[in-house]
Amino acid sequence: MTFEKLGLSEELLRSVRETGYTSPTPIQAQAIPAILEGKDVMAAAQTGTGKTAGFTLPLLQLLNEKPPVKNNRARALVLTPTRELAAQVQESVFTYGKHLQLRSAVVFGGVKINPQMMKLRRGVDVLVATPGRLLDLFQQRAINFNDIEILVLDEADRMLDMGFIHDIKKIMALLPKQRQTLMFSATFSQEIRQLAKGIINNPVEIDVAPRNSTVETISQIVYPVDKARKTDLLSHLIRNENWYQVLVFSRTKHGADKLVKRLSRDNIHAAAIHGNKSQAQRTKALDGFKKNKIQILVATDIAARGIDIDQLSHVVNFDLPNVPEDYVHRIGRTGRAGASGQAISLVSADEAKQLQDIERLIKRKIEREEIETFEPQHIVPESVSGKSSRNKQGAKPGNNKTRQYKGKRNGSSEQNPRSRYGKPTGSSNRNGNSGNRQQRTASAERPAV
Repeated sequence: MTFEKLGLSEELLRSVRETGYTSPTPIQAQAIPAILEGKDVMAAAQTGTGKTAGFTLPLLQLLNEKPPVKNNRARALVLTPTRELAAQVQESVFTYGKHLQLRSAVVFGGVKINPQMMKLRRGVDVLVATPGRLLDLFQQRAINFNDIEILVLDEADRMLDMGFIHDIKKIMALLPKQRQTLMFSATFSQEIRQLAKGIINNPVEIDVAPRNSTVETISQIVYPVDKARKTDLLSHLIRNENWYQVLVFSRTKHGADKLVKRLSRDNIHAAAIHGNKSQAQRTKALDGFKKNKIQILVATDIAARGIDIDQLSHVVNFDLPNVPEDYVHRIGRTGRAGASGQAISLVSADEAKQLQDIERLIKRKIEREEIETFEPQHIVPESVSGKSSRNKQGAKPGNNKTRQYKGKRNGSSEQNPRSRYGKPTGSSNRNGNSGNRQQRTASAERPAV
């Protein structure tokens, strides 16, 4: 299959060739012809499958055949859950539409609204928006929906997870009834199907990946480690494996900031993105990461939704997610477009339940491997380490591997292992909780939109 066979115009094919792509992904091969035929589409596609180009390319071709758009109006509306994803879609529109005479704009919260209002004054062919800011612009009469012919809901599942259902329903009520609707979601959950009932008409269903499956080209591994030594192990792996451009997931915003500070002490250039960061801070961090100026990007699940790096080789779960489906979304950031990738999880004893839920979801047991001098000092449940006990000589039953590094180690002596910050790994604090602070409960994170 080639892009030439999908019915795209020469201008779009030229843009595709300039990006270096030669053949469409499965989601592109199925979605592009259906969209060009004017059909509604409901597609299940995970991150990294090429879904953005799957709707951007046919969208641009359909719009290029239309007359000029009127002031304060748009012909196509793309709704996304986060600012980062909105920026990514807009970048795709610009990349593939650079040989076409079409206008586009992206609007989201966290930045001044007046420049966005000015951009919309002349009208745009494609408007990419987050729900909250779009409603603000509508209320200020900066945008009129009467000419909307195509609606795209990108990552619909995440929009529902983030509580945008009411905003989406408000927007749906304002749009013309006669339109083409395209819905893209990682899964076809019951909630997604319920939402689709009221907004999609006889859709072509496309499912290019089984529900909650993990990409085959991604190798997955678990490193059992005590919670207090997670940062030391991460720093150790980054330097010994010469990792660069690594995406690290933290469960909380506070944890992401704390991890960046700890890595900086080891001269590892890291930055964090999450809902408490300003849009300028998030854009700067993401841009620096893409340009290899930042070695490690620490992100929370929601903030990472818009990250699109083609050659991202490693994803690290510093904390396992509470929702097992988020694990699939996280590791889907690597192993894109057929490239190989590695998903690494640093798992402590208190995360046994999360790991068990993840393995049940993906229907496979993730390989465990211990790093010498970072073996967990506490008894680790079998659901995490794959072994039932440790004898006094350190013999470990089961199939676990212990990895050794030659040369100078970043860990301390085996007789009295200590962290890089001088705390014995097996010592206890006054409350007898092995030096670990009580884990904070992550509050629900919803970025301003």
